[in-house]
Amino acid sequence: MATPDPDPEHTPALDERGTLPAGDTPPAEGGISGISHPEPEELRTAWGIWPAVVIVAVALAVSVMLVAMIFALT
Repeated sequence: MATPDPDPEHTPALDERGTLPAGDTPPAEGGISGISHPEPEELRTAWGIWPAVVIVAVALAVSVMLVAMIFALT
């Protein structure tokens, strides 16, 4: 949670120009300039053609087996 900007009149360690003397720690939170490890690559969002071909082939095979079972019963 970020601290709101303090009033320069009541902030300790500020000089008359409103800046910090060298070596002092700022009164608010410090920031970081970067991350400590590289970000992972983003995953692809598209499946491509092969998963669709496999799904259609399995659906057709199941359909053919069901139709064959129906004709075998009659």
